[in-house]
Amino acid sequence: MTKPFRAAVVGVGHLGRHHARLLARLPDVELAGVVDSDARRAAAVAAELGTRAAAGIEELAADLDGVTVAVPTAAHADVALPLLRAGVAVLVEKPITASVAQADALVEAAAASGATLAVGHTERYNPAVTTARELVSAPRFIEGHRLAEFARRSLDIDVVFDLMIHDLDIVLSLVGSEPASIEAVGVPVLTERVDIANARIRFRNGCLVNLTASRISRDRVRKLRVFEPHAYVSLDYGAQEVEAWRVSRDGAGEPAIEGGGVPVARAEPLAQELADFVRACRTGSRPRVTGEDGRRALVLAQRVAAAIAEEPEVGPS
Repeated sequence: MTKPFRAAVVGVGHLGRHHARLLARLPDVELAGVVDSDARRAAAVAAELGTRAAAGIEELAADLDGVTVAVPTAAHADVALPLLRAGVAVLVEKPITASVAQADALVEAAAASGATLAVGHTERYNPAVTTARELVSAPRFIEGHRLAEFARRSLDIDVVFDLMIHDLDIVLSLVGSEPASIEAVGVPVLTERVDIANARIRFRNGCLVNLTASRISRDRVRKLRVFEPHAYVSLDYGAQEVEAWRVSRDGAGEPAIEGGGVPVARAEPLAQELADFVRACRTGSRPRVTGEDGRRALVLAQRVAAAIAEEPEVGPS
């Protein structure tokens, strides 16, 4: 029989508890334990899932195949780096780390030890994204809106790293080019950090991307629209729905528009992500979102944040 994949979760707050719940359900996976700075929270999650609450990951690391890290961003590197150096596979939540230097350290440690490093850009596993990706070939303009109601979590980072980075990662995977220029604006509204932001990114191949992210909206919206020559694809992340429209020509050469809804096999993206992580660890293959992918998204998010921070030019009065 196949030996169970022994996994642990560090950080079982809002998102980490879902990591633990889903890992406990995966076939041939044993949830070996959970770790959290709040001992009572760790104990409650462990009791619910029939596993162990450990005071620190070092209590479990010697006998683990993989660890998912869902602590605040500032602590990602502190938790993940020792594990990777010890050869333990790590799935770290997005953004990969608080700095590019820390991301480089994780990527280098994984390469040196041979450990799998994956990054939790969960939307890459959204069935709407995987369906839409097959319909997109040469995007020229992409528009995205990611709006969420205010919640008292992830306030250690601004909305670019909290929400917009999801779409930045998707855009990078779709466009196949490097960003050439960025214009951005952001406003702190309910917190001391930027809560609503808009970025306009031009890529070297000419594709233009316009993204808006807000964590102070009254409505929850997660949509992306992709325009390319003679075609248009839209996706709704939340509803997991896709529409595609294309220009065709009839027998007489007259143009016509055809398309509509595209079938999507719905699934829970986080469950797909965790299953992919386990598969990559077991087979030695690349996870769908690698450490390098996470680093690339972080670099672009930092460029957006830098553009927001720039002082606007003041013209003559």
